[in-house]
Amino acid sequence: MRFGVIIRCKFLACAICLWQAWNSSVAFAQEAMLPEGVTSSAEDGLPQSFLEIILAGGWVGLAIIFVLVGLSLTAAYLVFEHLMTIRRSALMPPGLGDQVRASLAAGRLNEVNKACRSKPCLLSFVLLNGLGEIEGGWLAVEKAAEDALAEQAARLFRKIEYLSVIGNIAPMVGLLGTVVGMILAFQKVADTQGAAGAGQLAEGIYQALVTTVGGLIVAIPSLGAFAVLRNWVDQLVAESAYVVQHALAPLKRLRSELPDQKSPEPPPIEG
Repeated sequence: MRFGVIIRCKFLACAICLWQAWNSSVAFAQEAMLPEGVTSSAEDGLPQSFLEIILAGGWVGLAIIFVLVGLSLTAAYLVFEHLMTIRRSALMPPGLGDQVRASLAAGRLNEVNKACRSKPCLLSFVLLNGLGEIEGGWLAVEKAAEDALAEQAARLFRKIEYLSVIGNIAPMVGLLGTVVGMILAFQKVADTQGAAGAGQLAEGIYQALVTTVGGLIVAIPSLGAFAVLRNWVDQLVAESAYVVQHALAPLKRLRSELPDQKSPEPPPIEG
């Protein structure tokens, strides 16, 4: 827990430093690109830095930016939390599959149960569900293991689905801020009976577009992280299926020793 707090503090400090560096670089680039005899926006009283543009957007733009900041922090937390929990060592502890296979080959089911319960994880959950149907034969064990693995895979996919939700919501939130800003900009033109110049109209438009940029900045990394984590979950689930099949393979050889090995009779054919 303490390690997670330290990581979050370092992440916040790096974000603040990058923000300040970005503002400085943008201001320097704007000054360098100005032709001779043209004054900068700061000298004309217009917003110069990105932060000033956000504040110039009014309470609507500021509220939208706060929502986007909240979404970005949530996405960053989810990515960090998933990287810590969706790991091969956390889902499939090293040596557990080989230990279960050796115990099953020796017929020591109590050791298998003890080993799985001492290491709660995806692999142990699937193995315990499969071994819970051992009296029904190998087909019942295999079916129970497949169902348990499918349930765990769905749980992991639901866990990372929130990143996709954030990636889809953020652009719409930014577009909402842009539409509201455009309405306010054209309302100013209408209130002045067209007296507002093109410069004032352009100022309101580019301030409104800031929220769209913010929404895309939040959405692109969120969707990228979702795609990477989805592929990672697919790979881990496939590896878990192989480990389960390898660990439970001795049950095939012990099939004749299981209490009930009779297959259910097929239903009668009608007609």
